[in-house]
Amino acid sequence: MKRCRIIYNPTAGRESFKNKLPDVLVKLEQAGFETSVHETTAKGNATEAAKLAAERKFDTIIVAGGDGTINEVVSGLAEADYRPRLGIVPAGTTNDFARALHLPKSVDKAVDVIVAGQTKKLDIGKVNQHYFVNISGGGKLTEVSYEVPSKLKTLIGQLAYIIKGAELLPRLRPIHTRIEYDGAVFEEEIMLFLVANTNSVGGFEKLAPDAEMDDGVFDLLVLKKCNIAEFIRAITAATRGAHFDDPNVFYVQAKNIKIETEERMQLNIDGEYGGDLPGVFTNLKQHIEYYLPTDEQIKRGKEDKETEEALD
Repeated sequence: MKRCRIIYNPTAGRESFKNKLPDVLVKLEQAGFETSVHETTAKGNATEAAKLAAERKFDTIIVAGGDGTINEVVSGLAEADYRPRLGIVPAGTTNDFARALHLPKSVDKAVDVIVAGQTKKLDIGKVNQHYFVNISGGGKLTEVSYEVPSKLKTLIGQLAYIIKGAELLPRLRPIHTRIEYDGAVFEEEIMLFLVANTNSVGGFEKLAPDAEMDDGVFDLLVLKKCNIAEFIRAITAATRGAHFDDPNVFYVQAKNIKIETEERMQLNIDGEYGGDLPGVFTNLKQHIEYYLPTDEQIKRGKEDKETEEALD
């Protein structure tokens, strides 16, 4: 019998997973899993729980929570010699990483993905002593995600980030930054940079459309020094995936990246504070094995989404 450890954030998603837990346990047992549960109680708790599950050689870990909880679990597995397969039940506010994996929003359907048993090894990123699954970035504008109220995000989505970014821009000064990437150098004053491992960043699904999660390279995007009009033009273009033609946007794919700044710049790692620059970014190719939906499950998910949109 396969041994499974569930690590879940009890407060995520209005306790949607916690309320469904008895049904989840039954479904996993019927699928041949011997399952135990760990409820997180504080920041960093999921990392320690994942380390312990790896030491005990569980076959599978299921993490239920948002991007922050997923990051903690992956951080707990990243340095282990033995790494269990990882299943994800999205239960956060934005669920960027789950969206990039085409995982369904519903708890039942996300568990069905794990029961189906299809897995694939995908990349993770490392910057200094931190790991990330989705994105790392820097620059005051990357902190917009902290300052946009959850209710506003829900109501107007991507537009909320544009509004807040435009509001902050007059108070910001660009920072002179040097970026070394795979033997080349970019050096200019910039507003922000993003090192992406997936194509789903802050709800912008076309920000890094060419991002592949198993190719061993990051997608590096830089917004150069710009005024409010240029900022709005670039971000609006990003919602359509048309920002690569913007002269204020620098884009390249690279495996190893080193970023240094003349002034203090904070690192944002999967939506959380991750220390300050300088930073050395390394892509760990195909480092974690995830449960992913089958083609049929993805197709059904798209059909369900189209039906929901039609009803709205």
